[in-house]
Amino acid sequence: MASESGKDDAGAPREVVTRFAPSPTGFLHIGGARTALFNWLYARHHGGRTLLRIEDTDRKRSTQEAIDAIIEGLDWLGLDYDAPPLFQSDRAERHAEVAWQLLKAGHAYKCFATPEELEAMREEQRANKQPLRYDGRWRDRDPSEAPEGAPFTIRLKTRNEGEITIHDRVQGAVTVKNEEIDDYIILRADGTPTYMLAVVVDDHDMGVTHVIRGDDHLNNAFRQLPIIRAMNEIEGDWPDPVYAHIPLIHGSDGAKLSKRHGALGVEAYRDEFGILPEALFNYLLRLGWGHGDREEITRAEAVELFDLDGVGKSPSRFDMKKLENLNGHYLREADDARLAALVAARIGEAGDAALLERAMPVLKVRAKNLNELAEGAGFLFARRPLAMTEKAAQLLEGDARALLRTIHERLAGENDWTSEALEATTKALAEELGLGLGKLAQPMRAALTGTTTSPGIFDVLVLLGRDEALARLDAQAA
Repeated sequence: MASESGKDDAGAPREVVTRFAPSPTGFLHIGGARTALFNWLYARHHGGRTLLRIEDTDRKRSTQEAIDAIIEGLDWLGLDYDAPPLFQSDRAERHAEVAWQLLKAGHAYKCFATPEELEAMREEQRANKQPLRYDGRWRDRDPSEAPEGAPFTIRLKTRNEGEITIHDRVQGAVTVKNEEIDDYIILRADGTPTYMLAVVVDDHDMGVTHVIRGDDHLNNAFRQLPIIRAMNEIEGDWPDPVYAHIPLIHGSDGAKLSKRHGALGVEAYRDEFGILPEALFNYLLRLGWGHGDREEITRAEAVELFDLDGVGKSPSRFDMKKLENLNGHYLREADDARLAALVAARIGEAGDAALLERAMPVLKVRAKNLNELAEGAGFLFARRPLAMTEKAAQLLEGDARALLRTIHERLAGENDWTSEALEATTKALAEELGLGLGKLAQPMRAALTGTTTSPGIFDVLVLLGRDEALARLDAQAA
């Protein structure tokens, strides 16, 4: 039997093996992505292996689209695996083999109770306000008592005395009385395995040493351990895994995470919200795990620092604003050519990656996501006559257009089209006119970009180039 430190019976340390096991009935949501991340980091930190298992036994709800989205989302986050994905649906024969081993060894039994009998049992339990639990009616009966050829399930014969304690690496010691665990089905009447059996067999066969998952699976651990321990009696070399059940993620209001809080697929953060993978990686890392007051942690640092001791017991709160603020940090750190390519893809055919790369140092200063970057770059590719926002149009009222004519004439005589020279020329003009620089910059910004927000006005002039900048000023001048 293994201890929570991950050693075998002889006390020798085992290689750490973790697994992420999503069900492909939907996309890779934010909670699943964090579970995958914690498993990946723990294995990498301890020099072990991490594996991917697709739990696709629910054939009606599992889709290839979801499988592809899960794998693509993991790849986007940079979570690589040490073996090709294992598909649980391919292993039904192996799962059934273990069920029959348990039956043969007396750790399981055939149950011939019909669905109607079981429903009547549950109705009686409801009427008596008892827990809905199988009553063991076939536990000690001889199968010969059943009608010949009658269908049956195979149920695990659980202990009904004593208790079981799990020394969870996050939750601490958790104890459940054995009498609370009924004799549950491990093989259905049609010969297909149940989730409880399949998970245990796959974890064993994959060599998983540490089961790191959401704390909504904590109750499952008490149902899965009896299978592990029964098989250990039969075969040996079925050690208990080390369990670490991570608190779930809540919304910013403390309620269960839902779509309105951000419980979306990873692809939504990439495609809809314009989040960089390194930002989401960092944010998910800090969502329930901490290392002092540090917020920004690189991938290499995360591998070096991560351990289960830093995982908290309380639910984490998802905060989209914090994610965007962190994303803004990573945008400013990101390579300009990479950002230009990402923004060009969002703008479409109009996007010029080379121009975007030149503009990126001034565009990314205040942006918090790729959408804001793309929006901020829009003026570079706008065509005359520029569409004006309502506020920009207001800046061109009154004597603003006449002022633009004066600005146009002065800048047209500028031979050094650099931000420094243009700034000096414009400031000199403002002094001649007895105006603050802002009085010139505001109508210039409206005329050049069609908006009231943009990078510095002299950067805008340089990025547009002499001919286009002057043409835009002329188009709005009186």
